[in-house]
Amino acid sequence: MKLFFHYCSYGFSNCYILGTEAPEEPRAIIVDPAVVDKPILDFIENNRYRLQGVLVTHDHIKHVRGLRTLKRIYNTEIFAINPYIREHKTTMVRDGQSFNAGPFHVEVLAIPGHSSDSAAFRIDRLLFTGDSLTAGLVGRTSNAYGAAVQMMALRSKILSLPGDFTVLPAHGPPSTLETERRYNEGIRRYDELLHRRPKFKLDLL
Repeated sequence: MKLFFHYCSYGFSNCYILGTEAPEEPRAIIVDPAVVDKPILDFIENNRYRLQGVLVTHDHIKHVRGLRTLKRIYNTEIFAINPYIREHKTTMVRDGQSFNAGPFHVEVLAIPGHSSDSAAFRIDRLLFTGDSLTAGLVGRTSNAYGAAVQMMALRSKILSLPGDFTVLPAHGPPSTLETERRYNEGIRRYDELLHRRPKFKLDLL
C-alpha cells in the first residue's frame, strides 16, 4: 500500500489517501477530505487511481469540507456512521462492521464522545482515528459523560488491540499505538482526574 499524507491549512487537518501498489489497476480511498486541492488531485491523477470510497471519521466541517469538490469530480461512495454528511448521502456503517472498499478491508470502531458519530477505521496495521485519539491527546468532549464514554471505547476497542499499529489522526503528527498506550497525556490526565474524584457512600437507614 502507498500512503499519501496531506496537511490542510483549513482547520489544521490531515487528509489521507491510501493507494494500491499494483500498476495494472491502481485504486485508492480517501480519509477525511478537509480540502480537495491541486496536490490531492495531482496525486490521484498522476497515479491513475480509481477511487473506491471516502472514509469519514466524523461530521465536523474541518474534515469534510472537500467533499463537495470531490463529488463533483469523482463518483465514489462515502462511508460514515451518519446517513448524510452535509448534503451527501452516505453508505452507513456501524460499530464492529467490516467491509471492503475495493481492495481495502476496513473495520469500523465507533468511538463516540468527541462527537456522537466519531469512528476509527482499521486497515491492516493502520488506524485512522479522527479526533478521538491523536499524538499525546484524546478528543475534546463537552461534558464528563462524553469523556467517560470516549475513554471506555478507546480502552476496549483501540488500546486493547494486540500488537502495534500506526496511528493516523485527523490533527497532528502520526504516532504508534504503543507510544499512545505508554505516554498519552490525555489518558494520563483523565485517569488522574478519575482517581481524585470524591467517592460518596450512601447509607441506607
